[in-house]
Amino acid sequence: MKSAVETLNPTRVRLTVEVPFEELKDSLDAAYKKINQQVTVKGFRKGKIPARVIDQRFGRGAVLEEAVNDALPKFYTEAVNEAEIDVLGQPEVDITELKDGETLNFTAEVDIRPTLEIPDFSGIEVEVDAVEVTEDDIAQSVEQLRERFASTSPVERAAEDGDVVTLDLEAKVEGEVLEDGVASGVSYTIGSGELLDGIDDAVKGLEAGGEATFTSELKGGSAAGKEAEVTVKVSQVAARELPELDDDFAQLASEFDTLDELKADSRKRLENMKQYDQATQAQERVLEKLLELVEVPVPEKLLEDEINTRKHNLEHHQLGQMGLDLPKYLEIQGKTEEEFETETREAAVKGIKTQFVLDELVKQEKLNVNQEELTEHLMRRAASSGMSPDQFAQAVVEGGQVPLLVGEVARGKALAVVVEKATVKDTNGEIIDLEDDDEVEQATETVELAEGAAETPAEEKTEG
Repeated sequence: MKSAVETLNPTRVRLTVEVPFEELKDSLDAAYKKINQQVTVKGFRKGKIPARVIDQRFGRGAVLEEAVNDALPKFYTEAVNEAEIDVLGQPEVDITELKDGETLNFTAEVDIRPTLEIPDFSGIEVEVDAVEVTEDDIAQSVEQLRERFASTSPVERAAEDGDVVTLDLEAKVEGEVLEDGVASGVSYTIGSGELLDGIDDAVKGLEAGGEATFTSELKGGSAAGKEAEVTVKVSQVAARELPELDDDFAQLASEFDTLDELKADSRKRLENMKQYDQATQAQERVLEKLLELVEVPVPEKLLEDEINTRKHNLEHHQLGQMGLDLPKYLEIQGKTEEEFETETREAAVKGIKTQFVLDELVKQEKLNVNQEELTEHLMRRAASSGMSPDQFAQAVVEGGQVPLLVGEVARGKALAVVVEKATVKDTNGEIIDLEDDDEVEQATETVELAEGAAETPAEEKTEG
């Protein structure tokens, strides 16, 4: 076999391959054997039909077609390995010449990973938000905890904002009661926004036994997105009572003895959260600066495939779970279809560039992923998918997705290398040291968000 490579552009090549006919022998033998198992010829046992009879009855062309289909992937792979190119996606193959007993010539056009030059990135500088926890932040945190320990008691008065009401609901569309549109004993806090639009105005002012009807667009169920006439009946009104903010509350709601200790712990937790957000912000901004430094050509077919994948995941997984379609989603977001298309393309381009640049850095920095790092990453992905680590690991192995997870961690390590060499200052001008035990895993999460990481088979099963 002889092969040659022609560069069509920085992300696409054409392989020209010439195969002497004798190298098709194994595939021809396999073709005759396969046809033998599929056909019946009177006078011959199944599987024992001579090659000449198959040629006479079914045509030599059918045998050659079967043999070529069998042989092409092998010769294509050999040509790719010989040329030492990093191909992306499936090739477009064209058989240019097939002469029985003489030769097989074909071409294969395929996208390739572009060759990148990563410049010195040690001069990258970014600014991030300072970590500042105010007294208002602490007060809000404690108030949220206080809300969780609120008690309720029935009252004989009209319902007001903040009250917890017990409701019976019935939804009609075009005069027909929906099978899934009836519910009894629903507990709802007025003003929480957790049920239908318009329900707050309908129930406020009603006492136990009161009833009202209003119109609302259904958010889920069999008639999601349709206007419904909803009848709501209040069976109980209960007032919420918040506990006093004192040492007794601290002992009730936490492991601390005093309110001051509880507030000190809230401050510490808020600082940790803001430090985590600060590190994520630094990683995102360093990545943006890095991408600006590198010229990255993007294969058009790969880009189109990525755009289509993102649209499919949005429409069939995320929006489907929320009972929305794309037009309704765009209406809620206040976006036109053109704006959505532009944003999706830009995000896809960024995702592909991120992967290309960080993969090149993995090679340049000779980064490896050890078992501990892979296990930690797998456990996090398992937690986000709602599966146990064992179930998730099994699905990943069965789906052949282990290299995908290894690649994610490796790119996270590459970003961590860049962040460590960058200068990160907060809005107060203070230099921030981001080194942390969870730095690589946090960087991996940042990379996944930038790439719009594809779901593993395990996550697809969970969503589907």
